[in-house]
Amino acid sequence: MWTQQAGATVLAPFDATEGQSPVGAAGWGLNFRVADLDAMVQQLRTAGIEVEVDGEVYPNGRFAQLTDPEGNAIQLWQPA
Repeated sequence: MWTQQAGATVLAPFDATEGQSPVGAAGWGLNFRVADLDAMVQQLRTAGIEVEVDGEVYPNGRFAQLTDPEGNAIQLWQPA
């Protein structure tokens, strides 16, 4: 069973031609909200998973990108 904390769950399409689109080769991706991006990135890297942290801090928060074993895009988001 999964219960989320307060906050929206959003399903939103991205334009595949958009320069910063987070979709993977499959044409879609997932975005997960995390409480502590640095801790999550460290945990993933310790497990041997490559994670690319976006160095820019945006008005809506910070982001990191990775892919699952099938090449699907996963984006981590720590809200501002």
